[in-house]
Amino acid sequence: MNKILLEQLTPLNCQFIFIDQQPQMAFGVQSIDRQSLKNNVVGLAKTAKIFNIPTTITAVETESFSGHTYPELLDVFPDAPILERTSMNSWDDQKVRDSLAKNNRKKIIVSGLWTEVCNNSFAFSAMLEGGYEIYMVADASGGTSKEAHDYSMQRMIQAGVIPVTWQQVLLELQRDWARRDTYDAVMDIVREHSGAYGMGVDYAYTMVHQAAQRTKNPHEMLAPVAAK
Repeated sequence: MNKILLEQLTPLNCQFIFIDQQPQMAFGVQSIDRQSLKNNVVGLAKTAKIFNIPTTITAVETESFSGHTYPELLDVFPDAPILERTSMNSWDDQKVRDSLAKNNRKKIIVSGLWTEVCNNSFAFSAMLEGGYEIYMVADASGGTSKEAHDYSMQRMIQAGVIPVTWQQVLLELQRDWARRDTYDAVMDIVREHSGAYGMGVDYAYTMVHQAAQRTKNPHEMLAPVAAK
């Protein structure tokens, strides 16, 4: 068994890259609901932030074609530079290779658009030329059709890419609920970005543990009035 496949992600052994999370790229995505895609991307970005994991953000042809990187993503990393390029393959740009190399971490967690183009080419090049291990976040990436995304994921898996989902990454990094320094921040991400799981956490906090509601402005509760 390849020991690399058995190693779990930790806050100290990985880094993140977000590739071309831009509106024109998202317009072409047909493999996943695009609002869900953005939700997952932002949840993944917040995961990198709370665990203080090095993160690279790339963009392609911002002014001429793809538009600006999602503001919700940029707001998670207000001081991060955006590495602009022309190549479909982020690896081709020296700035990107330098950004990854300086972190001295061989596990790269990848979220990008589109799966069958920018993600594929980056993954193969980073593995072949850089010796990196690639963890492809399937539900924080998207392709121009379900088939394009799915077959691209299969092709990458055959080449040794490790498929993951954004919530899997979040919980693998937390690993132990006794880690109180990140517990509350993880729960905040879950409640905002994890759908039914997050709703369940809100329910448990308020109804079981009697915590205050998560609203910024608590609302007055008017008692019911019986019908006449």
